[in-house]
Formats: sequence, structure tokens, C-alpha cells
Amino acid sequence: MPETTKPITSQSRSALRELIDLLEEIDSRWASPEWNIHTEADVAAAHRSLMHVLEGGLAGMFELDVAYPQFRRIVTPWRKFTGDNGDAIYFDAPVSPDYAYRVRGQINGAVYVSITIEIGTDDGSMASKTAGVINDTQFDVDDDGWFELRLGGAPSERNWLPLPEGASRITTRHYFEEAQCAAGNPAREPVLLIEAINPDRPSLIPDDVSVAEGIRRVAGFVRSRTLGMPPMAKAEQPPFVALTPNAFPKPVVPGDFGLSAFDAHYSMAPYYLEPHQALVITGRWPSCRFGSLNLWTRHQQTYDYNNRRASLNRAQTQLEEDGSFRMIIAHEDPGLPNWLDTEGRVLGLMFWRFFLVDGEVETPHAEVVDLTQLR
Repeated sequence: MPETTKPITSQSRSALRELIDLLEEIDSRWASPEWNIHTEADVAAAHRSLMHVLEGGLAGMFELDVAYPQFRRIVTPWRKFTGDNGDAIYFDAPVSPDYAYRVRGQINGAVYVSITIEIGTDDGSMASKTAGVINDTQFDVDDDGWFELRLGGAPSERNWLPLPEGASRITTRHYFEEAQCAAGNPAREPVLLIEAINPDRPSLIPDDVSVAEGIRRVAGFVRSRTLGMPPMAKAEQPPFVALTPNAFPKPVVPGDFGLSAFDAHYSMAPYYLEPHQALVITGRWPSCRFGSLNLWTRHQQTYDYNNRRASLNRAQTQLEEDGSFRMIIAHEDPGLPNWLDTEGRVLGLMFWRFFLVDGEVETPHAEVVDLTQLR
């Protein structure tokens, strides 16, 4: 009889088993009627979202060192979660109040650039609070589009952002208003560099403990974006989120809501459209630095903005003679301007973003009509 080899016991093996158990729990609960998943298509969409989230956790959370951080792109056309945007390119990096950091970067044609400080991400979880923001009105940019900031350390009147107690991550936002969605345009990906000023130790060398910690951060990332997010109807929503289909709440500043921007106005609502129906949205763009409407799946993933019209920014929107807009969300092309393609999804989410607003934001009006009326 061949001799049976007993598996080596280690912290990383225990952490891996915990991740496997978590994935099994997500499959049995999150991809089930408990989260309003009822059809084969619903399950496939949940599993697709899970794979994107898992990739995001591995890319951003598995290996990190706050004394030697690196910027990593959060979402891409093939890795979508937590409400991405076809007009925006996001990066993040781990930080700690124990260090001060120097950040260099390029504007690269963006109409809005900012960095926010996130709290509550040490274990991989989604940020529990946004603890600060600095945007391109508050830092200097040279003639070639380069900027340099300091994070933490001694205060400065400009080009500086404090790292409060609990700060664990920074998020960068580059927003563009162009005919092509910038998130799918490699030429628009900015250069971003971060370094700790005078780190007090060498970089970490991976070992059993650090690998186990990395696996557990990945698990925390995945859990917070699946089982940690109750179905919309069962959770208290911020004021910019509506649960009634086809009607937008008033766009408002989100406050310190996790992963939000202090200098933005948001408005989100679900849509529900039968195959023969369309949603006609009318309104006016406010005076602002950036504005857009994005379509998301129920799992807050953007539709295919690379190959379909899944979002509209101001540069992509054809206006009426009086300066207003008329957008149409429909399953088929009505042959009219400003059509947003549902990809055949009867249910989805609609999300407005407006940055650095000057004055009031008019709440867009939505009306369900029969598709034949538009033709």
C-alpha cells in the first residue's frame, strides 16, 4: 500500500480553506433567492460579478506594503464592481498614518482629478468612510499636466492632504468627457507614482504569515462586496438612492459615504422595462466640471461601454434646441439620438454623477412609453 502523506499544516493553508469556504457560502446564499436570484440568467450574472470581484481582490489586496505602496488600477473594461464608470479611470494604493507619502501624477487630459482618503479597508473590506479629498482646484499642475502632492506628515497650505487615524487606502479619480469612453482607451490611462518618504524598514519578504494575511484580505474584499451587501430592498439606502423603478431622487452630495466623493452630486434609481417599452429621460446638465449617466447591472457593474452606448457624458449628448437633453433607455435602437442600450436587461440601475457643481442640479425626469410611440 502506498504511504499516505499528511498535508503540511500552515497559516496560508488555513486561510486558503477559509476563502474556499467563503466562495461556497457565496454560491449557496448570494447566488440564490436570498438575494433575489431566481433564474439561470440571474445566477450567471451573480457568478460573473463574483469573478470580477475576486480578480479585484487578488489584484489589489493580496500583496501590499504600506511602506512601499504601488498604485494599481481598480476597475477596467474586464474587471467591474462597486459602481464603475466608463468615463473614469480609478487607481488605489495602501497607506498608513505612520508614514508620509509623495504622490506624482499626470492629469492626462482629464476634466476632473481627485484623491480621497478611505478608512476601514485594512482587512480588505470596502471602505466604511471617506475621510478627506483633494481635487485639482486645490493642487498645482504644471504646463505639461504633472502634479506633486504630499499625504500625511507636516501640514501645508496647498498640495497636501492629512492622513487621519484609521486611514488605510487612497483612491484616485480621473474623469474625462470625450466621445470615446476613457476607461476603455489605453492612451488615457494616467501615470501615477507613490512613495513613502523615508520608510523606516526594508520592503517585506513574503512568508507563511504574510501570504495568509493576503489571502484573508482577498476574502474580506470579496465578502464585503457580496454577502456584506444586502439586497437593495432590505438595506437602508443613502438619500441619493431610490428603490422605485423609473424615477430619480434629487441629486445630492453623498457626504462621507464609503468610496464617495465629497465634491460630487449623485442620484441613482433602478429601471424596469418590458421588451416593448422605453424610458425617456429629460432634463438639463448643471454647470459643473463633469456630468454623466451610466447603466449598471443589479451588481453595480457597468454595461459594455467599449462596444455599446451604455453611458452618456456631456460631450456624447446631443442637446435639444433649448439646451435641454432627451435620453432614451430601450432594448432596441429607436433611431433617435442619445439612445442607451439595455443589452436586453429588463432590470438595471441608472446612476448620475456630477462633479464640482455650481448652483443647483435639476432632477432629471423619466417617463415610460411604448417603443412604437418613439418611432
